[in-house]
This record gives sequence, C-alpha cells and structure tokens, in this order.
Amino acid sequence: MSASISTVQSMTGFARREGTSGRTRWVWELRSVNGKGLDLRLRLPPGLDHLEPEIRRLGAEALTRGNLQIGLSLASGEAAVEAVVNEEALAAVLALKERLGDRIDPAPLRFDTLLTLRGIVDLREPPETEADRTSRDADILKGLAAALSDLVAMREREGAALVTVLLGQIARVETLARQIEADPSRSPAAIAERLAGQLAAITATGVTIDAERLHQEVALIATKADLREEIDRLMSHVAAARGLLAAGGPVGRKLDFLAQEFNRESNTICSKSNAAAVTTAGIELKVVIDQFREQVQNLE
Repeated sequence: MSASISTVQSMTGFARREGTSGRTRWVWELRSVNGKGLDLRLRLPPGLDHLEPEIRRLGAEALTRGNLQIGLSLASGEAAVEAVVNEEALAAVLALKERLGDRIDPAPLRFDTLLTLRGIVDLREPPETEADRTSRDADILKGLAAALSDLVAMREREGAALVTVLLGQIARVETLARQIEADPSRSPAAIAERLAGQLAAITATGVTIDAERLHQEVALIATKADLREEIDRLMSHVAAARGLLAAGGPVGRKLDFLAQEFNRESNTICSKSNAAAVTTAGIELKVVIDQFREQVQNLE
C-alpha cells in the first residue's frame, strides 16, 4: 500500500477497524491532523511494543504528511476451557481409598466426588502458543493496513472538496488580475493626463522646473505606475497552481509557496496603485489569497 500519486489529500481524517484473532478482539483507531511533516504517535497495549517498527513502516508507506495518532486496544473473548487432571493427586487419593477400603464405603469413587476434591481437576484456558501469537500479530497488522486504507480514502475525499474550493479561489485571483489589467487608470493616456495635471499644479505655483529633471521624474512616475510585471507574474502563478492541483499528490508545500508569491504581487499592486478601483481590487485580491493560503494548510 502506498500513498496516491495522482490524488490530492487533506491532512485531516479518521478511521476505525476492528476484528478478532483467536480469542483476542482488536480495535484500531486512527486520527490525522495537519502537520509540517509526518509525525506518527502510537498508543499500544503492553506486550505489543515489538509491532512498532512494522506499524511505523505501514504508516510511512500510506502517508507522507500529517500528525497521525494510531491507537490499538485489545480484549480477550471467551475461550475454550480444558480440564487438567493432577495425576499425582488423583493417584494419591485412589491409593488412600484402597488402603482404607475395609474401613470406608467400598463403593467406587464417583466422578462428581472427585471434582469436589481440591487439586484433582483444574479448569483453565489453554495456554497461548507461539503460533497463536504470530497469527494474532499478523491479523492485527492486516487490520491496521485496512484502517490506513480507510484513512487515505477519507483524506482523498476531503482533498477533492478542498481542490474545488481552491480552484474557485484561483479563478477569483485571475479575475481580479484581469480586472486590474483592464482598469482605465492603467492606459498610457490616463497616466499622461494624470501627470499633466500634476505638472500644471506645480507650474501654477511659479516654481521653475528643470526640463531634464522633469523628464526623469515623469519617467520614474510612469514606471512605478506600470503593473505589467506584477500582473504577468500573477498569471504565471495561477497557471502553476492549477498545474499542481491537476497533477495531484503531496502538493501542499508547493502551493503554500505559491500563496506567498501571490501575496507578494498583491502587496506590490496595492503599493503602486494610484486609482481607487485598482486599490479596491488589490485589497480583495489580498483577501482571496489569504483564504487560499488558509485552505492550502490543510493539504498533504
């Protein structure tokens, strides 16, 4: 059994499996929550510590990330009872009866009478053999493998639901980026008009402006107002995020990195904005990206 390489998993899930092996009843309970890596925490009954290496191997084979609590509980069921006769004690009783035969009732000893004599017959469970323990351990580990499969299936179902949410958030990021790209304030004519107005306000004060310095300032303002690079990088990150979700597997860390890059571009857009509509879209962009990153924390 191995973790899926094509399905996105959530890191949260629960699974329970129970069964019997001989006269032993076992129950596995597995709980998985978010984690930076794979952390297995085991709770085993006394005497079963020898199973820990195999339990950890199965857990690491099934999952790659998450804090996983694995608990096993055992209970003894009803077992067949065998009668064990103390041959020495029985022989001693029979010898005593023979020796005292002329002084007591000569009738043969009844079986129910023998049962009342202490130490003659002992009713007890048959001892567990090495073969019994080996078979029990194999059944218990088989149950764990089934429980891990159930856990993976639940994590995949939750992962599929998260993918739907994340794809919707990515689509919203793309829409807002396109909205910013198409905003009239970004057109060369709008930028030129805004700069002309600012220049007129300055010259109206009678301040003399060096022509060369003016051209430098105008070029700097125009450069700062240009959001082309930020928009292009946002679109590139959108494509990368969709590609990761389509590929599947443990993509949580990579998507978290992309969320940081999304946030970096949205911060730059807000700082460069010189139009109310762009600022509003940039703020909404930051909100959507924060929601995206929060959801990504749940992915393996």
